[in-house]
Parts: sequence; structure tokens; C-alpha cells
Amino acid sequence: MAHPLTDQQISDIMQGIRVPPQPQVLVDLQMEQMCPDPDPLSIAKLISQDVGLTGAILKVVNSAAYSLSSPSTSVEHAVNLIGIDSVINVINGLAIRSELSDANILQLNRFWDTATDIANISVDIARTINFEPTDWAYMLGLFHNCGIPLMMMRFDNYFDVMEESYAHPDRRVVDTENAILNTNHAVIGYYTAKSWRVPKPI
Repeated sequence: MAHPLTDQQISDIMQGIRVPPQPQVLVDLQMEQMCPDPDPLSIAKLISQDVGLTGAILKVVNSAAYSLSSPSTSVEHAVNLIGIDSVINVINGLAIRSELSDANILQLNRFWDTATDIANISVDIARTINFEPTDWAYMLGLFHNCGIPLMMMRFDNYFDVMEESYAHPDRRVVDTENAILNTNHAVIGYYTAKSWRVPKPI
């Protein structure tokens, strides 16, 4: 049985969620929620395609409001536990806050596509080597570069930094980021995942 959240709980939990959701995923979710009987499985699958939405939903389900004995890494489980109404409220809140420009959307398209591709590849690898649970592999792949859009939004010259890092294949990207920006996407990603209450092994 779903345990709905209050508006204040949703607002508190969403603090710190900064990775913008993909506009197309938001459109697909809006279409699903307009159905007379929205399907929780379809909603979970759509959410699982997006880093920011997945992080937000996991942060909700792993919050003190639910007091789970161990952190959840399953979006489907989270959607069932939270309930459709609360999930829709979280998604709508994130959609209102994102308000991306066309230029931002173009810049983030590669990040969004790559995150989903690597998440799916991670699951395939996990199955090949008999690693369980595969949803951990999916989350690891999905979140592996979640610091990049945050760096893009914080530093106007971030694309120049990325070009500089790729111009020197003998140097790690994080080393170039550290030298120019005094931080890197891996550190930012770590703190983001931590704020989302992603399980420590991931």
C-alpha cells in the first residue's frame, strides 16, 4: 500500500536536487499521468531513463519519511511505496524548477543519452558476470557522471574545460577540472549521490 507524502515533506526532500530532467521524459510522464488510470510500471520505466528524476525518487523513498531497513535502489519499488500522486507531485515540482533554455537542452542531450546507454550496458555486464542485484549496476551506470550537468550549470567555461581535457588524452578529465576549476565532476557527483541517499556501494 502506498504511503503518500505531504507537500512540505516533498518540498523538504527536493532540496538539493539540481540535475535537470530530460524534457522528453517529462512530456512522456505528463502523457502517462493524464491517463484515467496511470500505470505505475510505465511511470517507473520512464523515471528510470533520467538521472535527475531517478535521484529525486530514490531520495524520497530513502528519506526518514519511509524509514526503510535498507536503502532502496529500485525505482519500481519506490513508485509503488510512494504512490502515484506523490510521484507526480515530485515530478511536477522538478519540471517547474528546471526551466531549461534551448541551448542548455542541446548541451545536456549527450549527457542524458550517454547516462541511459551506460546504465543499460552496466546491466548487461552484470548479467554476464552473474552480479546481483542488477538494479545496483543500472544505478551505477546511470549516476556515473551525474556531476557533469551540475558543473555545466555552475561554470560558464565548463565546455572549454572539457575540450581542454579531451585535447590531452594522457591526462585524466578530473585532473584538468581540478587544475582549472579547483573541483571535479566526480567529487560533485559523489556529494549529489550522497544527498540522494544512494546506497554507499553505488
